[in-house]
Amino acid sequence: MSESQPIIDVQALVKTYDLLPVLRKLNLQIGHGEFVALLGPNGSGKSTLLRLLCGLSRATAGTIRIGGWELPKEAAAVRAQLGLVSHKAILYDTLTARENLLFFARLYNLPAASIDARITAMLDQVGLARRAHDLVRTFSRGMLQRLSIARALLHNPDILLLDEPYTGLDQDASRVLDDLLRAAHGGGRTILMTTHDLSRAAILPTRIVILSRGVIGYDAPASQTDALALAALYTDITSMTTAR
Repeated sequence: MSESQPIIDVQALVKTYDLLPVLRKLNLQIGHGEFVALLGPNGSGKSTLLRLLCGLSRATAGTIRIGGWELPKEAAAVRAQLGLVSHKAILYDTLTARENLLFFARLYNLPAASIDARITAMLDQVGLARRAHDLVRTFSRGMLQRLSIARALLHNPDILLLDEPYTGLDQDASRVLDDLLRAAHGGGRTILMTTHDLSRAAILPTRIVILSRGVIGYDAPASQTDALALAALYTDITSMTTAR
């Protein structure tokens, strides 16, 4: 597809649960290489949107195209373009860091001849080379998130989706995650991140989107605001004083 077209294209998206509307004819287009922070209170539809983009849930109405492929009928092609990092690590705690990445490399059908080198490179990139042979159950929350990013980037996806990746991280681990996200974005990846952290939303992404009651209430370049102004905007749009 042409890079002039949005890599994520959501049109008139509706999602209901037991007749309760969560997303209400939502429209969202994200271009190649954008880093978008998706904000909103609990229940605003942030995680639901990410689940729909991953093909883990089906829309009630509307269309989703990612990289030109349409969900759900072309889900396999869509998933090949995605790397997902959630607040709950998708890892096996009885395996080592290297064994986890080997398992997922095989799921992604990476060429067997390049798997070892790719795993080594990813562990080094996220600063876990020295812990490669340690069981994941011995890892801190921050180390789990770093390994989750290595897993998500293992197959070199165009798009990185992050659902509350800072949950449970201390300040040092959060700074490490900041650096990893900047590096991923600097490498040309498109990033969509849900977060309750307004201070990071004001400095890391290139664009800020605020969801409220299933619709977009604000969508603008991050350069147009700062942390204080964003907090005021958030309160005005969502009628809540914090992102929680």
